[in-house]
Amino acid sequence: MNLDIRGVTYHLEVEGDPSQERAAVLLHGFCGSSADWEALLPRIRSMGRAAVAVDLAGHGKSQTPADPTRYTMVETVRDLETIVTKLGMTQADWIGYSMGGRVALHYALAHPERVRSLILESTSAGIEDPEARARRRHADDALAVRIEERGIEWFADYWGTLPLFETQWELPPATLSALRARRLANSTAGLAHSLRGMGQGAHEYVGGRLPELRSEVLFLAGERDPKYVEVARRASASVRGARCAVVPGAGHTVHLEAPDAFAEAIAAQWGVPLAPQRAEATTP
Repeated sequence: MNLDIRGVTYHLEVEGDPSQERAAVLLHGFCGSSADWEALLPRIRSMGRAAVAVDLAGHGKSQTPADPTRYTMVETVRDLETIVTKLGMTQADWIGYSMGGRVALHYALAHPERVRSLILESTSAGIEDPEARARRRHADDALAVRIEERGIEWFADYWGTLPLFETQWELPPATLSALRARRLANSTAGLAHSLRGMGQGAHEYVGGRLPELRSEVLFLAGERDPKYVEVARRASASVRGARCAVVPGAGHTVHLEAPDAFAEAIAAQWGVPLAPQRAEATTP
């Protein structure tokens, strides 16, 4: 479904009725989309939740607004608040991956009454050191320029070869092909604006505010992503009652690399049974 949110068309994949059922909101990472959660949405339904996967501005099937300020963290949180209000949701369980996890974290700090639980996959609170944050902002701006100059195919090839994602190279060719296709479905302008507006160098560091979180929180990372394992462990120690889960064998993109373990971690956090995943029908 599509919603007009303050003059920008947002695309959402919705399963169930979020106004009548307990609901989960899922936020993708940079250069991703709601399609990244396609296999997970039925499993969310099996856990007794409606599921709402959002294409953030400039990503997937959502509009790419010309106004660069619409890609900032503050404006993105404001748009999400408008979305959940339009959908008739009072509270939700929020799941965010990487950039989407940072968005979910900022949303939870701005609207704690809206967040029943928070699952943050491979997510940081930003960059604490101002000089390091400025360097990251400069690097992200330089990458945004290259995306604009060289195009989306160049970016998809470049992004897929980053060391952060080297564990993805072990995935089946069909999975990698589908992942690249989802990256290619984004626009160059959308990705460039998103980098400038919501890159880790562009928004405030909120690590000092983690103790303000009052919802149930799970910080999750892949065992083969040691940087974010440490980030998750340190962050969970800052939040009363928070849990940290490290998924064996997975890298940065846990939901893609270890989908069963990811679903199991969600079910455990919510305290619900995980229904077995139905096998796809095969033609004899």
